Amino acid sequence: MMRDLVQLFAIFCVLFLPVMLIFGRPFIRQWFELKHKRLDADARLAAEKAAQYATSNAELEQRVRVLEQIVTDGGMQTAAQIEALRAPRLSGQEKH
Repeated sequence: MMRDLVQLFAIFCVLFLPVMLIFGRPFIRQWFELKHKRLDADARLAAEKAAQYATSNAELEQRVRVLEQIVTDGGMQTAAQIEALRAPRLSGQEKH
């Protein structure tokens, strides 16, 4: 019984494995190419998301700077700037 298993294994190694390596090679190559394409697509997607996050982060940093300026100047400078912006608009309406 054991001898039959050894012979079967030997036949498998001698015949089946080389056949699988020869005929299975294109399938294995296609599988690796598919994996490579998926990794490339994932890398591109990750790069796009990173760029979007960087842009969003820059916008948020700018908004925080504005808020810090508003908080630290006590509101007086901000109120003066608002009034300065409002003044030309009001004088422009009076001319009509």
